[in-house]
Amino acid sequence: MVPFQALQMIGHQVDAVCPDKATGDYVMTAIHDFDGAQTYSEKPGHRFTLNADFAAVKAEDYDALVIPGGRAPEYLRLNEQVIKLVQAFDAARKPIAAVCHGPQLLAAAGILQGRTCSAYPACAPEVRLSGGHYADIGIDQAHVDGNLVTAPAWPAHPQWLAKFAALLAE
Repeated sequence: MVPFQALQMIGHQVDAVCPDKATGDYVMTAIHDFDGAQTYSEKPGHRFTLNADFAAVKAEDYDALVIPGGRAPEYLRLNEQVIKLVQAFDAARKPIAAVCHGPQLLAAAGILQGRTCSAYPACAPEVRLSGGHYADIGIDQAHVDGNLVTAPAWPAHPQWLAKFAALLAE
């Protein structure tokens, strides 16, 4: 939700989509928090209304791609259409932003070979297994490697979105 609203705030048209969903459908968000456990906790979030149809999305019609964090990428990486879409954005060298577990989708798409990205620390093995290099940075930091802007978790939203906006402005 934060990237969707922040990008709109600075003047971008943003489409939110989900496989097997259409305009007007909604997805449930989750709120992740760091409250003293060995990993984050997950609480129910908001009903987030989608404003476009996934079936109509073509990489050539967009300037960039934002991949959400949380557990969504765990499931999105199983969808061949999603994988092909990520690959198309990368092949066109369009900016791709991924946060938290988002790099799981980058790894599944096979686009991390020889590249460096950050992610939630539990995703570091997948980054490495896909031939990528894991950037172990502060939870409030972001990393740029070419057209990829990645961050470990939501506390990095300000830096992650600022670096992504800078790529969009190029």
